[in-house]
Amino acid sequence: MRSLQDTLYNWLTIKVVADARPEDKSAQDTKALFEGILLDDHKLTNIVVSKEEPMYYVEYDQDEERHKVRFPIELIDVMLEQIENEPDKYHNYE
Repeated sequence: MRSLQDTLYNWLTIKVVADARPEDKSAQDTKALFEGILLDDHKLTNIVVSKEEPMYYVEYDQDEERHKVRFPIELIDVMLEQIENEPDKYHNYE
């Protein structure tokens, strides 16, 4: 099982892409995969994401406690920026 921190990082990175590209089936499927890991393996509930320069904040409940973690925006947005800068390399295969 992946660590919770790694799973949150991967989920948030692909969530940003999936939210920006709702027609991208691969991004949607990958987001769902990581959400499943967060919900089923790590037992998270009430996940909320906010963005305040220079960080993304992810709040969630686990074991009846509220937690909050943060990730630098530049680290999370790198995948979306790469896709936007080189769209020919990232086709949407349905």
